Amino acid sequence: MQWRFRVLDSVETPHGGCVLRLRLQDGEAPTVKALKGARLLVRSPDGEERAVRVKRFALVGGKPSDGRLARTGRVDIQVEEEGESDLPIALRSEVEGPIE
Repeated sequence: MQWRFRVLDSVETPHGGCVLRLRLQDGEAPTVKALKGARLLVRSPDGEERAVRVKRFALVGGKPSDGRLARTGRVDIQVEEEGESDLPIALRSEVEGPIE
């Protein structure tokens, strides 16, 4: 099962990682369980790719649920990068997953 999201907003967190506000672009909405701990591929508008792992869900927009994600196609997640990159995740980046 593959999903593709678009980054609507990206905010760096003080203790590492960042919070991404995502909107589903393609594929069937994943379950909250499938997203938790998932490895995702982030592709910036200029083609740069990096792998991230979902640490937790941001509760800014309310507690995530399968029903809300299926209905709205939106979810807020906190991710940490795998590897070294000090560049922020750009708006309009695409997020695909899960990856192995």
